[in-house]
This record gives sequence, C-alpha cells and structure tokens, in this order.
Amino acid sequence: MELKPGSHIHFMAICGTAMGSLAGLMKEMGFKVSGSDRNVYPPMSTQLENLGIEIMQDYKKENLDSKPDLVIVGNVISKHFEEAEALLSSGIPYKSLPEAMGEFVIENRESVVVCGTHGKSTTTSLMAWLLKTAGLQPGFMVGGIPLNFGQSFAVPAANHFVIEGDEYDTAFFAKVPKFMFYRPKHVILTSVEFDHADIYSDMEDIRKSFRELMKLIPEDGTLVYHAADPEVVQLAELAKCERKVGYGLSAGEYQVRDRESVVGRNQFGVFKQSQNARVADIAIKFFGEHNTLNALAAYALCDQMQIPLAHTLNGLASFKGVKRRQELLGSPGGVHVVEDFAHHPTAVGLTVDSIREMSPEGRVIAVFEPRSATARRKVFQKDFTEALMRADAVSVAKAFDQTKISESERFSSEEVVAEIQAAGKQAFMGETPEDIVGWVRSIAKPKDTVLIMSNGGFGGIYSKMIEALSS
Repeated sequence: MELKPGSHIHFMAICGTAMGSLAGLMKEMGFKVSGSDRNVYPPMSTQLENLGIEIMQDYKKENLDSKPDLVIVGNVISKHFEEAEALLSSGIPYKSLPEAMGEFVIENRESVVVCGTHGKSTTTSLMAWLLKTAGLQPGFMVGGIPLNFGQSFAVPAANHFVIEGDEYDTAFFAKVPKFMFYRPKHVILTSVEFDHADIYSDMEDIRKSFRELMKLIPEDGTLVYHAADPEVVQLAELAKCERKVGYGLSAGEYQVRDRESVVGRNQFGVFKQSQNARVADIAIKFFGEHNTLNALAAYALCDQMQIPLAHTLNGLASFKGVKRRQELLGSPGGVHVVEDFAHHPTAVGLTVDSIREMSPEGRVIAVFEPRSATARRKVFQKDFTEALMRADAVSVAKAFDQTKISESERFSSEEVVAEIQAAGKQAFMGETPEDIVGWVRSIAKPKDTVLIMSNGGFGGIYSKMIEALSS
C-alpha cells in the first residue's frame, strides 16, 4: 500500500513501547498520527505527549470517526474490542506494527535485528549508538528509551536500521513473531529460553519461531550468536549466511578476558580466536556478566561489519544505557534506588548479581512485581523464588491482574515469600505499593540498594520510594 505525505495514521494501543516508537517515527516522517489506549503510564506516555500526539482514552468506536487512512493495530488488541469491531466493519485499511515497520520504515535498508529472550533492548540501543558514533546515521526502534538518544526511535538518514526483534506474536490477525517482518540482514541472537507462556505452549514452540528467523537471514548477511547457549548454537547451524560467528565469556570467536570493575567501569579485553590475539580493551558503564555479553555481541557485529575499531570503542565507552534498565533513580538518605525492567527469572537473577557488582558495599533489597503474562503464571514460580533468593532481602508484590488465569495456574506471591522466609531471609508480601515502601523504609540502611523490578507502572512505587527514603 502507498501512503501519501500527510496521511492520517491511527494507532490502537499506542502506549506500548514498540507502538509508541513507531508512532513517533511516522510523525517525524510527516504523517498525521493519533492513537488510543487505556491505563497509560510513563515513559511512553510522556514521550508521546512531548511529540504532540493525541491519546484517546480507551478503545471506543468513536475513535475512528475521523476516518484515518490507515490503522495500525497493537498485539494487545482483541478482535472483540469495540474499536476493533468498528475497524473490521469500516473498510479502513489496517496493518500490524511489524508489517508497517517492514513496509514503510525498514524498506530496502540494511536491517540490524537483535533477538533473544534477554538483552534485546540494551543490545539494540547499543548497536544504534555504535552505528551513529561511526557516522552511519542509522534509524532505530527499541522497546525502551536509550539515554544517549532520549527517545525510543530515530528516522533513518541513511542505509541502516536497527530494531529490537521481539518473538511475541504480531496481532490478532497475524499470529507469528514480530521479527518475521523485519527483513533481517544482520542478526544478533543473545539467548533462547521458554517465555511468553500465554502464547507459546512449550520450548519446542519457541524453537520453531527462531528456526524461521534463521532462514530469513540472506547469504550475504551476518549472524552473531551466543556460543555458550546450547539452544542458540543449534539454531545457528540453520543459518546459511556467509558471516556466522559466536561470542561468549569463554566460547566462540569473540571471548572475554580479564574482566574487572574499576572506578565505576566494567572493563574487559576481547580475545579473537581466529587471530589468537587480544584485539581490544573495552570499558563500559553498565555491570554484570549479561551486560558484558551484550557489549561483546555489539562489538562482534561491528567488527564483522568492518566498523573502524576507534569508533566502536568510543561508542562503547560513551553509551549511557537504557531507561528502566539498571537505572539509578536517586540515592535518598544514602540508599540507592534502582529501576529495572526484569520480568523473567533469569533476568531477575542476573540483575540482582549486577547490582551487587555495581554496589558491593551494601545489601541488595529486591522488590518484584509479577506483572508480565508469564510472571503472573505458576510456570516459573520456583525459578523466580531461586532468583530472588540471590538478594539479601525481598519484597514481592501481589501479582498483577490474574482474573483471566485459572486459579491452579496463578503465581502465588504468598508462597514465594514464605519459601524465602523459610530459608532465613527477610521477605515481605506487599498488597499495595505503599505497603512495600513502608517495609523497605523500615529496613533500608545507607549504602543499601533497593532494586525495583517490574515491566509496568507498579502503582507509581518509584517516586513513592524516593520520597519515603528522603524523609
């Protein structure tokens, strides 16, 4: 389909991280943009407000009275929503977000797609920054807000586009992974684990999606894959591209040497197997083994794309991170308050370890809200318990809306807290954000770090925590 300059594009569920980013892209490309959503919260609501994009409250049929030229439908929309029913009977053209991305934004550009269960947002943001540092003027779209850019997207000014390749499904009318539409030329594959229990039945179901991704990489493309992950290694064998290289702490073509934390920096060397030599020394501002691997993956792809080393090292050193990923919100009363998006047990455990590495002098007090579709289900309850045990003290919120989940399949915050207490650690079940803030305030000491983990608004707990610890 061809869109004329100034065409009106309406977004259903505009406040999703990817939807809000595409809305911003289309606005900056010269289109008129509107959108609808419910239960909006920062940072995406703030970004859209700053862009001057109107957000209509709730999914009402009246939202389409202006007869937009195209409607982009988010994957949280059910065909039974009033606005969706009105769309289907209106004759107005509609597409999913990934379809629109591929058709109107990526087009024939060199697409860099970052995929995997963990590390996508950070690695995508980092790759966009590295290509910008190298002067390639890339466009990008990421499920977060990179602090170097201040927004979650950029319109491409040249031939590269960097995008987070989500494996979640596309829309109610297209039940395939989003990354299938992103025309991948260069792919980073960080990890493959079971996730999204609401749409994938088991691990084999997940594998099928990633197998299709491997087949999409052209022969003249590139695959950079985590060589220490057996699932990833098996998938990588299916790719037919000429450039296919692994990375890992001690596996693959690109490996880590002599990693240490020095004066607020995570420093390590890069050893390249084919040259049998240490080829670079890297210093980054974010911590933990998983972030080391994210940086190494980005370095490896830049090396394969023949980006000059000086540009890559400069970009790595100057990368500030991503909003809501190990983001320090403040240190009221000497207590550090850090926000993170972690919502999978592996990510929770790795994030706790990273915070301990970043602030070794005090305790880690972990606060977790089970909010994602997977976290609200019992499937990972044991794994979440083990991950949270790595903190010194833990508060688990009451799980977000579980009304559509059968009782036998629901995550139990009470059971998790009881098990952590039985292991001899301080733990608290919070019915409300205010309950949790009060408990944390009663135990926190200077130099401790309060790590708040949620993939949603968490009832505004962040500002409430800062205020309580300040008083």
